[in-house]
Amino acid sequence: MNYKFSKFLKVLLSGIVIFVIGSVIYKILNMDIGPNDIQKYVTSFGKLAPLVYIIMFALVPLTLFPDSILAIGGGIIFGLTKGYIYTLIGALLGASLSFYISRKLGRNFVKKITKEKLDYIEEMINTKGFFVILLLRLIPLFPFDVISYGAGLTNIKYRDFIFATIIGTIPGILVFTNIGAQSVDIGSNSFYLSIMALILLILSSIVLKNKFINTQKK
Repeated sequence: MNYKFSKFLKVLLSGIVIFVIGSVIYKILNMDIGPNDIQKYVTSFGKLAPLVYIIMFALVPLTLFPDSILAIGGGIIFGLTKGYIYTLIGALLGASLSFYISRKLGRNFVKKITKEKLDYIEEMINTKGFFVILLLRLIPLFPFDVISYGAGLTNIKYRDFIFATIIGTIPGILVFTNIGAQSVDIGSNSFYLSIMALILLILSSIVLKNKFINTQKK
């Protein structure tokens, strides 16, 4: 009896998880793309809003929805500090999901999702795993999820991958969540400073991309 009940609970919980994940993915794919739309959807869950936001961010790799828009939405909803924490948690979960999907299902499956050539990414990561992941994470112009999928196809250890991701995503997450947090007071000095930080991030990303990434493609 206990065994049957335990099995029933597992099936029930699995069904609930699948339903929740499916609902979130459906919502991400069908919502109007914009931080304010994300804010309305997430805040509608009340006290569960942080959990829903983290789940949404974790499932982004399955939809390739722009991470930056979600991060800005997180800043609008939760402010800079909490927005940064929740975004980081969601980003790490999403990166881990992409990494293991890629490692388990292989190159052909990943190419169907990303629709991008990952050969040069694989080659770079196989050569200097931790450094390359760290560098790529510092370049927001480079698709976050594509990096994770590409890393899963290489021999890099998960520990090195996730540690480099934690360090490398700090600037980008801070900048985008800060824009969201400051956007509630458009016209303030803080808002303009957040825009300046974004411009600096983009410019530094272009320099890093041209110096390290584009040279590897040639």
